[in-house]
Amino acid sequence: MFNRSRRNLANWFTLTMGSILIIFAAVVYYSEVIDELEELDRLLYKKTIVMAANVKLEQHNGQQQVDLEHVPLLGSMVLPLPESQLVYAAWYDKQKQLVQFFGTIPSDRLLVSGGFDTIKTDSKVWLRQVTLPVYQDGVLIGYLQAAMPMTATETALAEFRLVLAISVPITLGIVALTGWWLGGLAMQPIRHSYDSLQRFTADASHELRSPLTAIISNAQYGFLSNSTALEIQRQRFHKISDIAKSMSTLVNDLLFLARNQNQLPKEFLQEIDLKNILLQITDDYHKQSDVQHLSLVSHLPNYSINILGEPNLLRQAVINILTNACKYTPAGGQVELNLFTQSHWAIIKIIDNGIGIPAEDLPYIFERFYRVDKKRSRKTGGFGLGLAIAQQIIQSHGGKIIIKSLLKEGTSVQIILPIK
Repeated sequence: MFNRSRRNLANWFTLTMGSILIIFAAVVYYSEVIDELEELDRLLYKKTIVMAANVKLEQHNGQQQVDLEHVPLLGSMVLPLPESQLVYAAWYDKQKQLVQFFGTIPSDRLLVSGGFDTIKTDSKVWLRQVTLPVYQDGVLIGYLQAAMPMTATETALAEFRLVLAISVPITLGIVALTGWWLGGLAMQPIRHSYDSLQRFTADASHELRSPLTAIISNAQYGFLSNSTALEIQRQRFHKISDIAKSMSTLVNDLLFLARNQNQLPKEFLQEIDLKNILLQITDDYHKQSDVQHLSLVSHLPNYSINILGEPNLLRQAVINILTNACKYTPAGGQVELNLFTQSHWAIIKIIDNGIGIPAEDLPYIFERFYRVDKKRSRKTGGFGLGLAIAQQIIQSHGGKIIIKSLLKEGTSVQIILPIK
């Protein structure tokens, strides 16, 4: 599936960029043709204007006649232009009738009034022709027409076409490879999300399978048992109830992770005092029997630290981390809960001297369903979602969590939140 998607992305990228490249090459070639023609036209015009400058209108026997004897190529009293490259030159009177010519025999009558034209001779040679109306004292005295071969221009354009014919396919190949590489880069987040979803689904199914199996087995035992002892039945119902509560907690955690992916909307945020939240948490923990074997110490400032947030979510994030600290700290150990500020950040620091986390497990502890010690986590009722939920809550408030730990020495967790 991913290779097919990557291939489709590469194909569309190549098609799009290839179309743009071909259009660009066509525009560049058209511009080159225009430039070559303009260069040829300038050269042809210079040669023709030199000839036109030598045409004179003179009085002869009381009549005005055009003197062409001093016109290069056309006249007999002047040397021909050096390296003229002109194929032909012709003079037409103002009635557009042929008077005198040089080179190839032109048409007896002028068919155009002026300007540049591209023509093809009978020998299939392309020529660039110019027709200039010649004036003297503001009076039209005739037309001078000349032509040059386009051999040099055709050669230059042929070489340019060869360059395009080689460079465009090579560039298309590079574009295709780039499209394949970019398609791979674009698919990486999708592949990562898909793999995470697959792993999340497999882990969730595995976690739900065990309690469901326990519920079914206890229910079937109750149906098949012939015992009428009320206490035994109560124990079965109590097990089913506990397992159902555990499943409810798991489902709620999964729903939370699915619904809260991004920054929290501003309407859910309010100004809260972190100090008051941590005081409530420590008071609640001191009343619980699960932490009576520990020393829970809090170091809170004597002033308020206000942030923008959702109090219930922040409370849950701190409780999740504090629960882990108490759960994996042996009897007689100590858990510290600190609150202080640093620059524009509020920092909640939870330190324990418990069993610690192996260095190889630290990069993965925020992944859903990840447990360092799966056997011990099952005994303590954990699903491996607490830290994932805590991280998601803190990130949705614009903060982050930093964990440092040494095996058999303890763990330090910092919750960093922006101050209002």
